[in-house]
Amino acid sequence: MPQGIPRSGEKYLHFKDKLYQVITVAEHSETEEKLVIYQALYGDFKIYARPLSMFISQVDKEKYPQVQQEYRFQLAGQQEEVIEQSMEVENKSAEDKLMEFFDAETMEEKYQILLGMRDVLNDRMVNNMAVVLDVVIEEGPLEQRYEELKSCVRTFQKYECTRLR
Repeated sequence: MPQGIPRSGEKYLHFKDKLYQVITVAEHSETEEKLVIYQALYGDFKIYARPLSMFISQVDKEKYPQVQQEYRFQLAGQQEEVIEQSMEVENKSAEDKLMEFFDAETMEEKYQILLGMRDVLNDRMVNNMAVVLDVVIEEGPLEQRYEELKSCVRTFQKYECTRLR
């Protein structure tokens, strides 16, 4: 079932577990080919352009047989079904902890939750937490990214103000 034309603001999960947001669909001035302009929601938030036909294409299952996702870029709302199919019980508790992190009211709470997530953390979770904190965590080994995220939360915690505004 095709996804249709991406729209501005929609979030898509690449089959390699990176999250992107569509900026617009543009038209090449010479060839009139439709191009999707989109931004990474991780790392240094680079902006990319890709032909629409490639953006909405299906994953090559011969080249990537382990991939559960149907499309190269799956609309974020549709990707939840794919995640549920491939999740184990341990990962479900990881998603619950991730939601706890998002819902925590203080940086101290976030830090304590983060400490408890070490064994279930993956790159996608680090990316999502970084976006929520509005920080950039560079790509690299997971352990290094985890330490950088902890450091960011600790810095926020140090300057967190509890007075009424």
